[in-house]
Amino acid sequence: MDNKQKQALWKTADQLRSNMDAAEYKHVVLGLIFLKYISDSFEFQCASLKKRFQNPQDQYFLSEPSGIEYALEDKDYYIADNVFWVPNNARWQYIRNNAKQTDIGKIIDDAMYQIEKENPKLKNILNKTYARLSLPPAKLGDLIDTVSTIGFNEDFSKSKDTLGEIYEYFLGKFASAEGKRGGQYYTPASIVKTLVAIMAPHKGRVYDPCCGSGGMFVQSELFVKSHQGDISNISIYGQESNPTTWRLAAMNLAIRGIGFDLGKEAADTFTKDQHPALKADYILANPPFNVSDWGGDKLQDDSRWKYGIPPAGNANYAWIQHMISHLAPTGIAGIVLANGSMSSNTSGEGEIRKKLIEADIVECMVALPAQLFFNTQIPACLWFLRKQKKRKNEILFIDARNIGFMADRVLREFTDKDTSKIADTYHTWRLDEDAPKDKQYKDIKGFCKSAKLEEVKNNDYVLTPGRYVGTEEAEEDSEPFEQKFERLTKELFAQMEESKKLDEKIKDNLKKVF
Repeated sequence: MDNKQKQALWKTADQLRSNMDAAEYKHVVLGLIFLKYISDSFEFQCASLKKRFQNPQDQYFLSEPSGIEYALEDKDYYIADNVFWVPNNARWQYIRNNAKQTDIGKIIDDAMYQIEKENPKLKNILNKTYARLSLPPAKLGDLIDTVSTIGFNEDFSKSKDTLGEIYEYFLGKFASAEGKRGGQYYTPASIVKTLVAIMAPHKGRVYDPCCGSGGMFVQSELFVKSHQGDISNISIYGQESNPTTWRLAAMNLAIRGIGFDLGKEAADTFTKDQHPALKADYILANPPFNVSDWGGDKLQDDSRWKYGIPPAGNANYAWIQHMISHLAPTGIAGIVLANGSMSSNTSGEGEIRKKLIEADIVECMVALPAQLFFNTQIPACLWFLRKQKKRKNEILFIDARNIGFMADRVLREFTDKDTSKIADTYHTWRLDEDAPKDKQYKDIKGFCKSAKLEEVKNNDYVLTPGRYVGTEEAEEDSEPFEQKFERLTKELFAQMEESKKLDEKIKDNLKKVF
């Protein structure tokens, strides 16, 4: 599905929202899209099985027509191919046939309950509040008609990708509509893609302790596929404290057929760690910035605080140390944090940062440009941590504050080229000794610098890239000052004269009107 089709689908769906809050409407729309997809996948499997049952050359061949009809309702034939079993009254055609009924909300809720009952993987994941919506039944019926236009059956080998694209597109649009609240479950694609491109997850355990809607996992899957890898070679572990968002993440992963473990329930990562024994190969996270009420006063003696007790008034260094405690010996962690984390000395943060640097765990720091987030204008950065660094006693600093483009009036995005520029700089630096001379890493003034720990120590253990990369060298201007002054003066007077003429035209036009 191309962008125009996705935009048209979003526009139609959003027009039906009426006065419903985007946060509530999000679950209404995404739940219906999910239901449409699993119903279509069921119908596709049903049609495929029917052909096999009728084919004398197939091992599934059944000679009796009555036997075929009976076998088509055998749940095991679907589960064997990782297709969700969808009961009769939960199938999309049944929902669509009843879309104009006044009790359509209850019909959808019943469908969701039946699907969860028949598919334990989906237990407590699906939205079952359609009967209690503030959306009028007629509008809900119109929304069902809109979702019905999504053609998953047209090329079912690609339907999972189509669904994933729609799901991610809608999550982004809802996050934008919700503003600050949207940032609680959605990390902009530019940031996620940069994290994944640098960390290059391809095999092992991937963990996000504050996973939101699961975007880090989805991008990791796409990375593996784009590099011709096998998605079954990575295992997904996550945790999320918000129950609604936890279900959103589970649904986001379930629709893609990704195996995952988000813990038994939605729970606070600091006080109820759902994966206490986990040692992950890749940790990707965008924890909430500068959280002051994370319960740090009750966790003073926690074993995770190897490098110092984080302040009770700010969770930044608690998140860092929590992730280090879950990092495998050869693993890498990539964390999105507020810029203050790179230089703050409040309540012992500077001392913790000093110990992390001296332990040689900090591998790379990236300063991000402003306006990348839906929910905050706070400048952010990326921390990359590794217990076994290839380049010991060095830290790579990348200043990416001038990278990207304004996608609209308020939001900045990275192009694929921008992401590659950052990631390639890191990989070239890290693998420098193995690269031919013409492809070895070089510092670029104003953009990147490989600094020895001694230099970082001399900068009071501050990790702000701007301290190290310097300012970009300006292009040499060969035009003599006198000539430039004369040229610019002429241009200014010409523009002033043109402005005077335009003012006169405007006055004449106004006289004609009045």
